[in-house]
Amino acid sequence: MMILALERQQPDAAENEFTTELLKAEADKAWELYRLGVLREFYFRADKHEAVLLLECCDAAEARWHLGSLPLVKAGLIEFEVIPLAPYTGFARLFRS
Repeated sequence: MMILALERQQPDAAENEFTTELLKAEADKAWELYRLGVLREFYFRADKHEAVLLLECCDAAEARWHLGSLPLVKAGLIEFEVIPLAPYTGFARLFRS
């Protein structure tokens, strides 16, 4: 199942808490999830500096588990909105016999 995850910075997180060491650990963990085939695509939003991730997991609970392993989440600096996706079925309405 494909899962869309939208990052949100915690309102009380200060910029100086996003240390180089913590950001490197975040990148290392993201690379590990990518190599495992869990993290499929990742972007930053064009309108604000927040990540948009596309994960492949069995369900939303597994995605939350993987996201919870990210150092910035563990540090309480960010959280993710997890949105399970389903295949688009709109074309079926057009081609129904």
